[in-house]
Amino acid sequence: MAFSRRSSFLAALCAGTILGVTGGVAAAADLPTTKTPPAPPPSWWSTITVNGQIDAGISGNPDSPASGLNGGQLFTSKANTPMLNDAILTIQRQTDPNATGYDFGFVIQGDFGTDSRYTHYLGQGEYWINSSYQFDILQADVLVHTPWLTPGGIDWKLGEWPTIEGAESFTDPSANLFYTHSYIFNYPEPFKDFGALAITHINPTLDIYTGVSSGQQTTVGAYTGDNNNAPAFEGGFGLNKLFGGAVTLLASTHIGPENAYLSSGPAANSALVYENDLTVTWTATDKITVIGEANYTKNDLNGAATYGAVGYASYQTPLDWLKINGRAEVFRDTEGAYVYDYPGNFDYVNAEHGYAYTAYGSGVPTTYFEFTAGLNITPTLPSSIPLLKAVIFRPEVRYDTTLNGVDAFNLNGSGVGTKTDQVTVSGDVILKF
Repeated sequence: MAFSRRSSFLAALCAGTILGVTGGVAAAADLPTTKTPPAPPPSWWSTITVNGQIDAGISGNPDSPASGLNGGQLFTSKANTPMLNDAILTIQRQTDPNATGYDFGFVIQGDFGTDSRYTHYLGQGEYWINSSYQFDILQADVLVHTPWLTPGGIDWKLGEWPTIEGAESFTDPSANLFYTHSYIFNYPEPFKDFGALAITHINPTLDIYTGVSSGQQTTVGAYTGDNNNAPAFEGGFGLNKLFGGAVTLLASTHIGPENAYLSSGPAANSALVYENDLTVTWTATDKITVIGEANYTKNDLNGAATYGAVGYASYQTPLDWLKINGRAEVFRDTEGAYVYDYPGNFDYVNAEHGYAYTAYGSGVPTTYFEFTAGLNITPTLPSSIPLLKAVIFRPEVRYDTTLNGVDAFNLNGSGVGTKTDQVTVSGDVILKF
């Protein structure tokens, strides 16, 4: 009997304990729980960014040409002279690339430096500063994403926007492998447009570009902001993520009357200039990138044409801060009408307007070859440096020559070439903020 009573007591105790625990759990389950609320989506204003770049360098020429100019190097034309090429400030709000509805943004980008002599919009302050150092608006456009026609929708640029052509950039110096530029970038390609550009995302692979503008480097106002009185077209198509995402391709064209009415007469409003470009980028490995570009330009007014090809190869070394780059180019100026150097501060924009100007160069049919080898050095910065995000050093050695024996280099005081080739040792530093 005693054993039986003890067993009954233990059974009752266990049952009570179990009921108590389960009852406590049930009561706890009824209590409200505290959850961390999801973070609110960023506001439109909070996605506005402000950043800057400073690019300064020197292009050393052992020949010390009497003209002071490096032949065939438009943006780095000043031989043995330190230059502040760019001090760029960019305020922007890019549209969301994953937006499924309407989205709005903008880009405002200004530049002060020696590069601005060549990138002015006509009719927009091109004669404000009579100096090698000038101010320019690189971009001023409204960005709009519209969920129209295709699943990817259409992205619009309205206002002043950079050309879609080419492998090199004038709005982002750090995007270029080299301090000096290719002949294709310097001479036949447009720099920027004033008008509207639509980028229709047909699918993840295919984009269609369609743009209407007043012409290259022009704004509005016949024979003032626009050097003629006719519109132009810029467009093409892009192929993305080919061959497993390793290859992208952009085929583009700029077609319109680009000659100046003041120097060419009424034909300037109808004679077309065709500027065609194909750029292919191949990410061969996570360390090696290869870029190929081909370009053909034809001016119906005077029959002048250019054609050429340039290739780039870049190798990211096992050292995170060191990249090794090479560039090789062949460029044909069929009438000697494109490759010129401009000694005066306003000579380039005077030529665009159709005013009197001075230009140095061969002026005869010439085929150019250039090879450039260089480094990108990006040291790790201490966190104690405020604002500065990155520093890039770009030393390079470049060899230029004419393949048909034309004296296009070592320009004398009258701007006449005295040599068929040229070596420059150049370099710059880019500060990113």
